[in-house]
Amino acid sequence: MKRDLYDTDHEDFRSLARAFVTKEVTPHLASWEAAGEVDRTLYRAAGAAGLLGLGVEEEYGGSGVDDFRYHAVLNEELCRAGATSVVMNLNGFTDLIAPYFRDLATPEQKARWLPGLADGSLVAAIAMTEPAAGSDLRGIRTRAERLVDGYLLNGSKTFISNGILADLVVVVARTTAEDGQDGLSLFVVERGMPGFERGRKLHKLGLAAQDTAELSFTDVRVPAANLLGAEGRGMEYLKRNLPQERVSVAVTAAATMRRVLDTTIAHTRDRVAFGRPLSELQTTRFTLAELATETEIAQTFTDRCVGELVTGHLTATRAAMAKWWVTERQQQLVSRCLQLHGGYGYMTEYPIAKDFVDTRAGTLYAGTTEIMKEIIGKALVR
Repeated sequence: MKRDLYDTDHEDFRSLARAFVTKEVTPHLASWEAAGEVDRTLYRAAGAAGLLGLGVEEEYGGSGVDDFRYHAVLNEELCRAGATSVVMNLNGFTDLIAPYFRDLATPEQKARWLPGLADGSLVAAIAMTEPAAGSDLRGIRTRAERLVDGYLLNGSKTFISNGILADLVVVVARTTAEDGQDGLSLFVVERGMPGFERGRKLHKLGLAAQDTAELSFTDVRVPAANLLGAEGRGMEYLKRNLPQERVSVAVTAAATMRRVLDTTIAHTRDRVAFGRPLSELQTTRFTLAELATETEIAQTFTDRCVGELVTGHLTATRAAMAKWWVTERQQQLVSRCLQLHGGYGYMTEYPIAKDFVDTRAGTLYAGTTEIMKEIIGKALVR
């Protein structure tokens, strides 16, 4: 099915992104996976190529073009190369962090942080999840006590993407005594602030090149100038930006589905069993037919959501639909494609084996499938 989401400018950008991935990502992916993190030079290279300043004002080193489709193209090209974990690294700023700085930062804060984030000299992360608070942010226990000249931050975070490399961490903390969704605020904690410590690098099932860490904050003095947005409105800001993050996850899932399906079709043509290629067996063709149909549906719905995000018409409900449905289809597709590879699919030297473990996180981060269904269900019966 012909896609009509992108225009000539986006396809020109795709060529740039593909060349960048070929030169700067693919040759290093295996070593990054072995190290459990990418090298910081990746961010410098991405900044020099103009890939990190998407949506950032030109005066701060960005492109000045606020169009999520450019982010989607970059994600698709990384997935095309099998670099799903690097999607998590680079979109840590472009997809997840940039909207907070763009919409909430003061001119002074933008001048202080955005140029370094856009050129790759600074790496950013956002810290929401805690040991006892995952998809339900109302359970956040990290607290920021108001001082005369700022805040005293105490608490811990876990499963933080880019947690090891990050120079700036947007921390979600409670600024009221009561629990619940109100009273959350956002603070930018900088590398080197006394009391800010990084714990162990967490060893995950997949996404090996993407560093994930535990963070702790013990009497960290955060100046008032590092409050992002207004005090007590953190949940409002998170709800505003989470739909984009969830659509980004759907974009990654749909792009991975396409690549895995294409490589599996090629495998069934080459692999001979009982004297003929697997692709000549009716059971194989029926399986591929089902998977190709699901991939087309996933791509079409995801493209529609991206288009609505760009025009400002995307609802939190549709973003949740895309996030849960496409990631669940992705997992089923990868599992069935692995089956078509037979014993070879269980060998880690085959990309399908890495896809099998990398895609498992899709239904967990940015809100679990169950949370997505709860969002949708509440909207339906409201």
